[in-house]
Amino acid sequence: MTPISRLGSGLRAALAAAALMATGLVGPAAEAAVFNPETFTLANGMQVVVVPNHRMPVVTHMVWYKVGAADEGDGESGIAHFLEHLMFKGTENFPAGVFSQTVARNGGRENAFTSSDYTGYHQTVAKDRLELVMRMEADRMTHLILNEEQVAPERQVVLEERRMRTESDPGALLGEYIDAALFLNYPYRRPVIGWEHEIRALSLERIMAFYKKWYAPNNAILVVAGDMTAAELKPLAEKYYGVIPRGPDMERLRPQEPEQRAPRRVVFKDDRVRQPQWGRVYLAPSYFFGDTSQVYALEVLGDVLGSGATSRFYRHFVIEGQKAVSAGVYYSGRAVGPARFGLYVAPRPGVTLAETETAVDALLADAVTGGITAEEVERAKDRIIASAVYARDSLGGGARALGAALAIGLAVEDVEEWPERIRAVTTEQVNAALKAVLDPGRSVTSELLPTDSADGKV
Repeated sequence: MTPISRLGSGLRAALAAAALMATGLVGPAAEAAVFNPETFTLANGMQVVVVPNHRMPVVTHMVWYKVGAADEGDGESGIAHFLEHLMFKGTENFPAGVFSQTVARNGGRENAFTSSDYTGYHQTVAKDRLELVMRMEADRMTHLILNEEQVAPERQVVLEERRMRTESDPGALLGEYIDAALFLNYPYRRPVIGWEHEIRALSLERIMAFYKKWYAPNNAILVVAGDMTAAELKPLAEKYYGVIPRGPDMERLRPQEPEQRAPRRVVFKDDRVRQPQWGRVYLAPSYFFGDTSQVYALEVLGDVLGSGATSRFYRHFVIEGQKAVSAGVYYSGRAVGPARFGLYVAPRPGVTLAETETAVDALLADAVTGGITAEEVERAKDRIIASAVYARDSLGGGARALGAALAIGLAVEDVEEWPERIRAVTTEQVNAALKAVLDPGRSVTSELLPTDSADGKV
């Protein structure tokens, strides 16, 4: 199981993978299309998307729920992820263990994941086994059975996962502290896996209440990718998912982020740190927060500054300056709430974090005053669109891209038109986005150091 994933970069990769098809570089027939999905909606409100790929008789079946860690109530951090684990405990028709055993026995693979904004369950099976996994997945949408004997040992599994993924990794711990500092009020400040003391306190009653509130067909998206058409899938979708009663209309009532005006700094020292790292993350616009018109320009800006060996950050710190072992920039606007625009540098031995920060500030100042060039913008757009052209053939790429987009409130058109929107980004828009996002008052600067370091010396 891979229960925790933000999937931000995954959506961009999946979209970029198909983009040559969309821009006409492989023929006019593919103009303005990425995955060419077919869609319909069941009477109970469940959205269904089919991503045809007839290269082999295999399908990926995914159910996405529009609920994640940011939808949890006070004092119940980790409940969305905990429930994801417990969804495998069974129903009356398919008792504990039967779901996974059945998928494996039929030659399939399964997994699940939880993010801040959605939770997903998926199986990849031969086409003639699709109906089987649909029957099982639909059954656990509303018929999950849990008792204390099942919850108690799974709680220990989740706690051990937190110890392995977070407590044993200084970088992961620092990431939690950064999020807690960056988001003053928005629930992204809580870790997806949850705080340990709250995981321990989650009761069966609260878990079942969360399940009954959010797990309903009108709060879910069914995505099937592979050797399938909408005409073939619709009768099966109606048979298994269409008969599930519609739940109450759902509304995500999340607290909003106030105006930020003070830069913050997080310094974390740990004996286990072997590679010090400097970082800074800015609160940034997303598809649903702030100046949403800047999302595509920020995608391009992130590539110019820090994606790949030819980017400004990597070239300056690693190749030319040889002052770092790695450096980069990351951004994804695919979030229900605010996005993150982040920079990081891991300096070479002998280079202090203070020196690294001074160099980063100088590099950013140069970018602001000198501007990002038209040539850089065009190269970045080409890289973004063409970087993963062959991934369009991936069975799960389209399913993940569409599912993640729809689960946060985007439309199919937003996915299909993504390459065109990247192509339309201008140099002026990129430079405007650069100046807007680099607001010190909306940032957190971080340092990761060994315990015995002093003043950033490593």
